[in-house]
Amino acid sequence: MDLFELLLLAVGLSMDAFAVSICKGLASEKITKKEYLLCGIWFGSFQAVMPFAGYLAGAGFERFISLIAPWVAFLLLSLIGGNMIREALAPDEEMTPGFDVKTMFMMAVATSIDALAVGITFVAVPVKVLPSGHLLNVVFAVCVIGVVTFLISMLGVRIGHAFGTRYKSGSEIMGGTILIFIGFRTLITYLDSSRTLSDTETIFGMLIPLLGTLLGAAVIYAKKERLSDDLRAILAGCGSGIMLSIAVWGMIEPAVDGLGRENRNGIVPVTVYFCLGVILQVVLDLAVPHTHVHSDITEGPKSRLASEFKIMLTEVIHHIPEGIALGAIYAAHFMKTSWVSTSVALVLAVAIAIQNIPEAICVSLPIRDTGSGTGKAFFMGIVSGVPIPLLGIITVVAVVLFPDMLPRIMAVAGGALIYTTVEEIPQIASKKDNDKGALAFAAGFAVVMLMIFLRFPGGN
Repeated sequence: MDLFELLLLAVGLSMDAFAVSICKGLASEKITKKEYLLCGIWFGSFQAVMPFAGYLAGAGFERFISLIAPWVAFLLLSLIGGNMIREALAPDEEMTPGFDVKTMFMMAVATSIDALAVGITFVAVPVKVLPSGHLLNVVFAVCVIGVVTFLISMLGVRIGHAFGTRYKSGSEIMGGTILIFIGFRTLITYLDSSRTLSDTETIFGMLIPLLGTLLGAAVIYAKKERLSDDLRAILAGCGSGIMLSIAVWGMIEPAVDGLGRENRNGIVPVTVYFCLGVILQVVLDLAVPHTHVHSDITEGPKSRLASEFKIMLTEVIHHIPEGIALGAIYAAHFMKTSWVSTSVALVLAVAIAIQNIPEAICVSLPIRDTGSGTGKAFFMGIVSGVPIPLLGIITVVAVVLFPDMLPRIMAVAGGALIYTTVEEIPQIASKKDNDKGALAFAAGFAVVMLMIFLRFPGGN
C-alpha cells in the first residue's frame, strides 16, 4: 500500500466520523475552538488507535471483530440518535452537553470500530511508504488516518453548525435521523450475505429519495403560511404525473418485457400481479387509519391516533410501493438484467426524490397547522419517507436471492403505484379550477417518460 492508497483509505474511514461531526454541529447551539478540537481529537484518536489495535491483534481475531463491529456501531448510533430526537421533541427538557466524555466516547467507538478490521489487513497488505521496518510503516499509516480524520471531523462540525444555528430543533432531529441511518446501514450491509448492499451505487440510490423528503420537510422552516389552492393543485398534479409515469414506463413496461421472455403472452401474468398490487394498497387503506388532509377524508379503522399521525400515515402508505419499485429497479441494475436499461435505476431514484419534495411539504405544513411544533412537524415529514429506503433494501435483497421474482415484483409495484396515484388525483382540483394541476400532472408524466427513454451515444 503506497501513500496515495493510504490517503484514500484514510478519507474513506473518516466518512462516518465526518457525518457524525456534522450531526454534532447541527445539534450544538454554541461552538468554540474547544469544541472543534474536542471533536477532531476524539474521532481522530480513535480512528488511529483502532486500526493499530487490529494490527496488533492479528488475523486470529478477524472473524470475531467482523462479527461484533456492525452490531456495536448500530446499537451505539441508534441510542445516541434516538436520544437526540427525543430531546429535540421535548423543548422544555435541558439538552445533554453535546461534547461530554460519555457521549463523545460512544460516538468515537461507534464510528471507528470497523477500523479494527482495517488494521488486520495491514498484516496481509503491508504499508510501504517509509524506507524502514513494517511496524514503523504501520505507525505512520495510523497517524495519517488519525490526522485526516481529525481535520475532516473539525470541518464536519463547522458545516453542521452553520446550518444548525438557524434551524435548531429540526437540525437536532435531522442529526439524530442521520446517526440512526448510518447505524442501520452498517448492520444491513453486514447481514446482506449477497453483498448487494456493499455496492456503492445501490446504497446511494436508496438515499436519493430520502434526500427529497428531507428537502421537502425542511421547507417548513422557510414557509410560515398555509399552501394556496393553486400551489397545492400544482404540487399534487406534478407528484401524481411522476408516479404514473414511473408505474407505466419504469415498472409495467419492463415487467411485460421480462415475463414475455418466459411466456408469449407476458401481459397475462403482468395483469395478475398488477391486480395484486392494487389489492395490496386497498388492504393498506382499509387496515391503516389515515387522513387525506386537503380533502379532509379519514379512512381505515376507527382510531384514537392524533390527527398529525393520521396525516403522516397517509404518505407512509403511499411510499410503500415507491420503496418496492426502487428496490426492484436497483436489484435489476445490480444483476445487470438485460431487459432493464442501466440508466433507469438512477432516473427513478431522482424522479421519486423530486415527487417526495411536495409530498413531504404536504405532510409537514398541515401537521404544523394542527398545532404541533415546527420540529415535530419536520420530523414527521421525514419519517413519512423512511419506508422508501427500508423497503428498497428489503426488496433488493429479496430479488437478488430470488431473481425470477423481479418482473412480478415490478408488476405488483406498478399496480400499487397506479392505485395510489388515482386516489390522489381528486386533490388536483382546487376551488377555482384544475387547469394548473392538470398541466402539472402532464408535465411530471412527460419529464419522467423523457428521462427513462432518452438515449445518448454509447448508452443502452
